[in-house]
This record gives sequence, structure tokens and C-alpha cells, in this order.
Amino acid sequence: MPRFFLEAIGDGAAQITGEDARHIARVLHMQAGRELTVSDTKGTDYLCRILSAAPEAVTVEVISSKPCAAEPGARISLYQAMPKSDKLEFIIQKAVELGACEITPVITSRCISRPGNRAMDRKLERWQRIAFEAAKQCGRGIIPKVNPLLEYEDALAKMAAAELAVLLYEESRLPLSEALTPSPKSAALMVGSEGGFSQAEALAATEKGIAVASLGGRILRCETAPICALSVLLYHLGEL
Repeated sequence: MPRFFLEAIGDGAAQITGEDARHIARVLHMQAGRELTVSDTKGTDYLCRILSAAPEAVTVEVISSKPCAAEPGARISLYQAMPKSDKLEFIIQKAVELGACEITPVITSRCISRPGNRAMDRKLERWQRIAFEAAKQCGRGIIPKVNPLLEYEDALAKMAAAELAVLLYEESRLPLSEALTPSPKSAALMVGSEGGFSQAEALAATEKGIAVASLGGRILRCETAPICALSVLLYHLGEL
């Protein structure tokens, strides 16, 4: 069933405008009587019936509502050290598909990519659009946020506020599966860039109370590691 996001929706009628209205009317050719799903971006899905459809505006009536089944029970945050090239675009897309609520790029000592403020503004706009499109495609009930770039120490401070916080470090002897705690309401994972983390950075995480764990004996690419870590976490939470 077609799915759209609309913040202003309640128990009565609502109106979809802009690009989504044009898509409904001109691309999907949906007319009065057809049903679609509208999410309020806060985790609630509304089953709606079209009352009228035009490229300028589509008016719908709400039939029923329920919590979005695609949202995990825990709030999951991914902290990703800045990789080279456009790898972060792939990471954002897959993290959203796997249930992350937010993605935060981080500058670490081994990051080669270090975009300036103007470049980051352009990248953030594109990254947020990727998150939006991924959320629509996979049936999310929220639009995960891509946060501005953080320095490593600032990222650790934010991570430490989560019930479960884990930094993935290839030299750790603690498997990720053993670092996970039962039923956390919030979880934060940090993954390194191409060069991983330094020993000093791993120690700094430990001093903040953040678990330092490994994804096994294989060295994963920086775009593979977050997908692996999120999948392990979701399985642990009973979401897979």
C-alpha cells in the first residue's frame, strides 16, 4: 500500500500537497475511494481513504490508526566516524532500513574525510533526503534524523546517556553479543572509519562507561560494520 508522511493529521480529514500529491495523482493515478497509509512522523500510522485527488492537493479521511509496526522497541542511535567518498550515504540508507532513529557523523583521529562547514551543510541536506526516502521505502513511522558532525569527545558524551552504549573496536576481545544488555530502551553504537579507532580512543570510551566490543575475527569494511552491528542488536532485541 502506498505510504506517505504528514505531520498534520488527526482523526478527521487531512490534505496532502506538494510532491506527494503530484505523485499520488499523476504517477500512481490514485482516485477517490482508494486507500493509502499516512504516517505522522512520530510513530503512528493512519489508514486513509482518498476523498479527492488532484496534483495540487489530495484530501483523505482517516479510517483507523495504530502504532507503526516497523519501529523497534528501543531508540537506536548510530555514531559513524566519517568515511571517505560517498560511503556515508550507503550507511545512512541501510541504518534507516534497519531501524536507527538517528545517525551522527563523527570526526576521529583516523578520519581522512574532514569536510568544512559549508561542505557539511550541503552534505547534511543530501543525507537527510536519503534518510527520508529510505524511511518511506521501508515503512518507517518516523523520519530518522541525520545530525551535524560531532567531534569524538562530544560524541562519547552523547553516547554515554544511552542505556546501552557500545564502541566497535577490532582489537577488543569482547564479542558484541556479550556486550549487549537485556531490553534496553535506548542504544548507541559507534563504528570507526577506514582506519578504525586508536587505542587512546578506545580507552576514552571505556572511561566514559561505554562498552568496547568486537565484531569477530574478520576486519569488516567501514560500510559493512554498522550493518552487521545493527543487525546483531536488532536480533538481540527480538526485532529480527
